[in-house]
Amino acid sequence: MKFMKLGSKPDSFQTDGNNARYVATELASDIVVSIGDVKFHLHKFPLLSKSARFQKLVATSNEGNGDEIDIHDIPGGPTAFEICIKFCYGITVTLNAHNVVAARCAAEYLEMHETKEKGNLVYKIEVFLNSSILKSWKDSILVLQSTKSLLPLSEELKLVSHCIDSIASKASIDVSKVAWSYSYNRKKLSEEIANDTIWNGVRTKLVPKDWWVEDLCELGMDLYKRVLVNITNKGIVSHEVIGEALKAYAYRRLPGFSKGIQSRDVSKTRSIVEMIVQLLPSERSTVSCSFLLKLLKAAIWVGSADIAKDELIIRIGQQLEEACVSDLLIKNKSGETLLYDVNLIHKILDEFKMQEQKFGADVTEDYEIQEIKRPDILAEASKLMVAKLVDGYLTEIAKDRNLPLSTFIDLADMVSSYPRPSHDGLYRAIDMYLKEHPEISKSERKKTCKLMNCKKLSADACAHAVQNERLPLRVVVQVLFFEQARAAASSGFSTPDLPKGMKNLNNGLHGSSRSATTNAEEDWDAVATAEELLALKGEIAALRLRNGIERSNSRDSKQYGDGAAISKMKSLFMAKRVFSKLLSSKSRQKENSGSDSSGSLGSANPEEVKSTPSRKVRPSVS
Repeated sequence: MKFMKLGSKPDSFQTDGNNARYVATELASDIVVSIGDVKFHLHKFPLLSKSARFQKLVATSNEGNGDEIDIHDIPGGPTAFEICIKFCYGITVTLNAHNVVAARCAAEYLEMHETKEKGNLVYKIEVFLNSSILKSWKDSILVLQSTKSLLPLSEELKLVSHCIDSIASKASIDVSKVAWSYSYNRKKLSEEIANDTIWNGVRTKLVPKDWWVEDLCELGMDLYKRVLVNITNKGIVSHEVIGEALKAYAYRRLPGFSKGIQSRDVSKTRSIVEMIVQLLPSERSTVSCSFLLKLLKAAIWVGSADIAKDELIIRIGQQLEEACVSDLLIKNKSGETLLYDVNLIHKILDEFKMQEQKFGADVTEDYEIQEIKRPDILAEASKLMVAKLVDGYLTEIAKDRNLPLSTFIDLADMVSSYPRPSHDGLYRAIDMYLKEHPEISKSERKKTCKLMNCKKLSADACAHAVQNERLPLRVVVQVLFFEQARAAASSGFSTPDLPKGMKNLNNGLHGSSRSATTNAEEDWDAVATAEELLALKGEIAALRLRNGIERSNSRDSKQYGDGAAISKMKSLFMAKRVFSKLLSSKSRQKENSGSDSSGSLGSANPEEVKSTPSRKVRPSVS
């Protein structure tokens, strides 16, 4: 810290313990100056020789009390006044970053200018500020902090603006020219030490581009805003560093920012949040999407203005592919029906889709740019990541027992057109919803399962699905068939079509009458029983075993050119036989059910039609 000593005489100020200060000298004091509750017993001559204001005050006091002057509004109070008095007596006084602003303001109040005496206090302080304090990074910040308690005089004297300009100029210089300790608020990071270069045996410190961001976090909101605006306006510091500075300030000034705001001063916290949103650079990805979502959570918690929240939603939508599921789990305020604010995520997805459409329009207008940068590939990658993100989000919100099925489906539909190489994530979300909402109807289960494509389930997901008693039988059969079809295609044959019975069920055409079609649909939309799942697994296991044997035989018999093809065709016929057997089994169950209830497939009693065999309860794999 820089400092300057004024005067040469030893300190002779003493106190009697009753808030009375006096100079130990042979001469009796001839004036008493009251500063608050402190009384200074002084001599007129040293004061009158350097302070024009004292001349006025003494002249006024002679008309009244004569020996006592009351000064109640001097900046800096008794401490700053004492510095000025010691200077008048020639007593040694030390100025530094902590007291120089108070001394400057008090000297201005007492009118200790050059017009009164050459080399007066105001002049000496200005020299110290310009030649020493404002050239030091640390001292400039300390001085700027001290100006806040001395407003508005510190502003009028341009102490604030000079400090701000000094700090902004230092933060904007090339890091290769930074010669001082670049931060006094953090230890040098281990990775920075590792990156230091060694030249002729001397370690050369590499100063990071954001070397100044931690130090500025010491400033209050108003001063911080002015400094950062000044830095931004110079146009030298990159937008990424500006974003990093705002991120550091948020973590320092917003208690619990990473996990949830915990500030008691909601008004102050709201002002900080809105200031950070206002100062965010307009360029995309200057801060992470995770940070923006945390900022949005804070804005909601403190009740920020809609304009701030809308701005954050737009920015999040522009880079949604960078988010993670945990960031999207924004809880509703107490009293709401749903645990998480799903509507907010809906708005963010809307914004992402709007950005996608805007991006597509821009690409269409400039085809040459598309050819050079291939933005179509980037757009498809973003869609893929967002689809995966939504799948994970759906899995989490599906645990909420109050989540309506319509809300779940609407959110899934928003990204239904996006590319998904695998539907495992979507299957996981659907299974979680079925698990947490066992009361939903058969038609609702069917509607939910239509969100996924069974062809795009991995082998592991298929293995789980065929044992999942929460799925409609239709879905289980589709999964089994496509798994077998995939095995067939892996050896070079085209994927076979669904059996005719399954096609008819999918198209709603099974049976010859409306009632028969309805009954068949309801049976297939019913939850698969344990017996049905066991039978299907047994048939498929036998089919796989036979396929394996036939593939082995075909490899051993390569001399027969068409042996492998014949073997594979047999496997496909066997696969179709499995599903035909299942179809006939379902038909026999309906006939037995109809004869037991003395009704037909077209019975008018819906409860009889919808009845399914009782199932043995067993733990499912989840």
